[in-house]
Amino acid sequence: MERLRRADLDPDPLAQFAAWFAAARDHGVHEPEAMTLATADAAGAPSARMVLLRGASEAGLEFYTNYTSRKAHDLDANPRAALVFYWDDMGRQIRVEGPVARVGREESAAYFRSRPRDSRIGAWASRQSTVIPDRETLERRVRETEARFPDDEVPVPDFWGGYRLRAVRWEFWQAHPFRLHDRFRYSPAPGGGWVVERLSP
Repeated sequence: MERLRRADLDPDPLAQFAAWFAAARDHGVHEPEAMTLATADAAGAPSARMVLLRGASEAGLEFYTNYTSRKAHDLDANPRAALVFYWDDMGRQIRVEGPVARVGREESAAYFRSRPRDSRIGAWASRQSTVIPDRETLERRVRETEARFPDDEVPVPDFWGGYRLRAVRWEFWQAHPFRLHDRFRYSPAPGGGWVVERLSP
C-alpha cells in the first residue's frame, strides 16, 4: 500500500485536494465527487447523507439542495458542517470541516440551468424530506411539472439552491495495513497559511 509522507503534501490543502481528486478520476473511481455531508440541528442532533460536490475553489466546496430539506433546516439553525470523501479502491479519505453559507442566487440559477431537464423537473416535483403516501404521488407531481414547463426552459425554484462550505480544517488519510494509516491535518496558521501535522492513526 502506498505511503503518505509530509514531503508528498502540497502546502495548500485545496491544491492537495485537487491533486487527489484528479487522481481519483484517473483511477476510475465511480463518482469521486460523492461525499458524506454531516450536519447538526439546533439541539446538536447529528445527521449525515451523501451529496455531490459541484465546485471547489478558494471560496469553498459547493453542493446544491432543496432549501426545505432536513439538511437545509439543520444548516439554517447551525451553519457548520463536515464533509467526507472516501475512495476505497485507492485507500484514501479526505475530511473537511467549516462554516457553511448559501451560494448567491445567480450562481445557483446558473448551475441549475446546466442540469439535465429531468433533474430540473425533479427539483420542482420533489418536496424533499417530506412524507408522501406512495410513489404515485411523486410520479404525478413529475407529470404535472412537465405539463407546467413543456419547453426546455425550466426556471430555478425559489426553494432550491447551493451551499458553500468554507474549509477551516482538512485531513488527508492514506490507508495502510494493520490500521497503521497515514493521517495529516491542515489547520489555519496564526499568521496565515496552514499548519500541517501528522496524526496518530
